[in-house]
Amino acid sequence: MLARSQVLKLIFVSLALWVAATLYIRFFPSALLDPVLGALSFLTTFVFAWLSIVIIRSTAGLNPDQLVAGVSVVGTVAMMIDGAVLHWWPAIYGESETVVRLGAAWLLWG
Repeated sequence: MLARSQVLKLIFVSLALWVAATLYIRFFPSALLDPVLGALSFLTTFVFAWLSIVIIRSTAGLNPDQLVAGVSVVGTVAMMIDGAVLHWWPAIYGESETVVRLGAAWLLWG
Protein backbone atom coordinates (compact mmCIF):
# COMPACT_ATOMS: atom_id res chain seq x y z
CA MET A 1 0.00 0.00 0.00
CA LEU A 2 1.25 3.45 -0.90
CA ALA A 3 1.30 6.19 1.71
CA ARG A 4 -0.42 9.49 0.96
CA SER A 5 2.95 11.28 0.76
CA GLN A 6 4.18 8.71 -1.76
CA VAL A 7 1.08 9.17 -3.93
CA LEU A 8 1.56 12.94 -3.91
CA LYS A 9 5.20 12.52 -4.91
CA LEU A 10 4.16 10.14 -7.67
CA ILE A 11 1.63 12.65 -9.01
CA PHE A 12 4.38 15.27 -9.04
CA VAL A 13 6.68 12.85 -10.92
CA SER A 14 3.88 12.21 -13.44
CA LEU A 15 3.51 15.89 -14.11
CA ALA A 16 7.27 16.43 -14.36
CA LEU A 17 7.74 13.54 -16.81
CA TRP A 18 4.77 14.67 -18.89
CA VAL A 19 6.12 18.25 -19.04
CA ALA A 20 9.56 16.99 -20.07
CA ALA A 21 8.09 14.84 -22.84
CA THR A 22 5.81 17.66 -23.97
CA LEU A 23 8.73 20.07 -24.22
CA TYR A 24 10.60 17.51 -26.31
CA ILE A 25 7.63 17.16 -28.67
CA ARG A 26 7.05 20.91 -28.83
CA PHE A 27 10.64 22.05 -29.38
CA PHE A 28 12.04 19.11 -31.38
CA PRO A 29 9.24 18.13 -33.79
CA SER A 30 11.82 17.08 -36.38
CA ALA A 31 12.74 14.20 -34.07
CA LEU A 32 9.28 12.80 -34.75
CA LEU A 33 8.81 13.82 -38.38
CA ASP A 34 12.11 12.55 -39.78
CA PRO A 35 11.94 8.78 -40.47
CA VAL A 36 15.37 8.03 -38.99
CA LEU A 37 15.09 10.36 -36.01
CA GLY A 38 11.52 9.16 -35.43
CA ALA A 39 12.69 5.57 -35.22
CA LEU A 40 15.51 6.58 -32.87
CA SER A 41 13.00 8.42 -30.67
CA PHE A 42 11.01 5.22 -30.26
CA LEU A 43 14.13 3.13 -29.67
CA THR A 44 15.49 5.46 -26.99
CA THR A 45 12.13 5.22 -25.23
CA PHE A 46 13.34 2.02 -23.57
CA VAL A 47 16.24 3.87 -21.96
CA PHE A 48 14.00 6.71 -20.80
CA ALA A 49 11.38 4.28 -19.52
CA TRP A 50 14.00 2.56 -17.37
CA LEU A 51 15.29 5.93 -16.19
CA SER A 52 11.77 7.01 -15.28
CA ILE A 53 11.36 3.86 -13.16
CA VAL A 54 14.57 4.74 -11.32
CA ILE A 55 13.27 8.30 -10.80
CA ILE A 56 9.88 7.03 -9.61
CA ARG A 57 11.41 4.62 -7.13
CA SER A 58 13.90 7.08 -5.67
CA THR A 59 11.60 10.12 -5.56
CA ALA A 60 8.73 8.35 -3.81
CA GLY A 61 11.00 6.12 -1.71
CA LEU A 62 9.29 2.97 -2.91
CA ASN A 63 10.09 -0.51 -1.67
CA PRO A 64 10.43 -3.23 -4.31
CA ASP A 65 6.92 -4.49 -3.51
CA GLN A 66 5.50 -0.98 -4.11
CA LEU A 67 7.19 -0.40 -7.45
CA VAL A 68 4.42 -1.77 -9.69
CA ALA A 69 1.80 0.30 -7.87
CA GLY A 70 3.98 3.41 -8.08
CA VAL A 71 4.68 3.03 -11.79
CA SER A 72 0.97 2.40 -12.34
CA VAL A 73 0.04 5.63 -10.57
CA VAL A 74 2.55 7.63 -12.63
CA GLY A 75 1.44 6.03 -15.89
CA THR A 76 -2.24 6.53 -15.15
CA VAL A 77 -1.87 10.19 -14.16
CA ALA A 78 0.35 10.95 -17.16
CA MET A 79 -2.12 9.28 -19.54
CA MET A 80 -4.98 11.27 -18.01
CA ILE A 81 -3.04 14.51 -18.51
CA ASP A 82 -2.20 13.48 -22.08
CA GLY A 83 -5.82 12.62 -22.87
CA ALA A 84 -7.11 15.92 -21.50
CA VAL A 85 -4.52 17.91 -23.43
CA LEU A 86 -5.20 16.02 -26.66
CA HIS A 87 -8.92 16.66 -26.26
CA TRP A 88 -8.96 20.29 -25.17
CA TRP A 89 -5.54 21.81 -25.96
CA PRO A 90 -3.76 19.78 -28.69
CA ALA A 91 -1.80 22.85 -29.83
CA ILE A 92 0.33 22.46 -26.69
CA TYR A 93 2.12 19.64 -28.51
CA GLY A 94 2.63 21.54 -31.73
CA GLU A 95 1.13 23.58 -34.52
CA SER A 96 0.93 20.77 -37.06
CA GLU A 97 -1.66 18.03 -36.76
CA THR A 98 1.02 15.56 -37.84
CA VAL A 99 3.30 16.62 -35.00
CA VAL A 100 0.42 16.40 -32.54
CA ARG A 101 -0.51 12.92 -33.75
CA LEU A 102 3.04 11.56 -33.84
CA GLY A 103 3.94 13.25 -30.56
CA ALA A 104 0.90 11.79 -28.85
CA ALA A 105 1.79 8.35 -30.21
CA TRP A 106 5.34 8.67 -28.95
CA LEU A 107 4.20 9.96 -25.56
CA LEU A 108 1.61 7.21 -25.13
CA TRP A 109 3.89 4.45 -26.32
CA GLY A 110 6.83 5.72 -24.31
